[in-house]
Amino acid sequence: MKTKWDTQKLICTAMLAAAAGALMSLEFPIPLMPPFYKVDFSDVPSIIALFLFGPASAAWVEVLKILVKLITVGTTTMYVGELANLIGVALFVAPVWLVYSRMGRTRRAALTALGVSVPIRTLFACFCNAFITLPLYAKAMELPLESVIQIVASVNPAIHDLTGFIILATIPFNVIKIGLNCGAAFLLYDRLRAFSRLAKPALH
Repeated sequence: MKTKWDTQKLICTAMLAAAAGALMSLEFPIPLMPPFYKVDFSDVPSIIALFLFGPASAAWVEVLKILVKLITVGTTTMYVGELANLIGVALFVAPVWLVYSRMGRTRRAALTALGVSVPIRTLFACFCNAFITLPLYAKAMELPLESVIQIVASVNPAIHDLTGFIILATIPFNVIKIGLNCGAAFLLYDRLRAFSRLAKPALH
């Protein structure tokens, strides 16, 4: 029975990863945001994997979806965006799973866990953009950081420096993107609960 479940879990994880990769390719921009800031719903399959099969499955979905996108579409951010997603995998999976499992894996636990995820991932995005991804993006484009800020400023004239970029671009973008993904996943939660008995043997 354990072997059968492991095989089923593996197949479901692969299917969710493929769906996440496809959704990651269906990205769209937000007005007044940098051109490399685009919204997609690829976190929804990851959250489904987390609720059904646990943190290892969700982490694999996150990693595999990036590989699927790179193979099928390529990168539009000189691999910097993909690097940021990889760095953020643990901060997506760990807090949500910790809260969800400790609160009893109920509907309320799911809502609370996803709510906790939004500020944590947004704060991480601020740090990551300021000290890792934005400098790497500038280096990949062979431009000084100030020039990248100027490019952003052409889209949003209110942005003049790195602080403005974080406050006016990074924070609102991540709140919108993560919030939309968490909201969509939570709306599916009632349907996910129907599969909870199937998922439970793998979570213990």
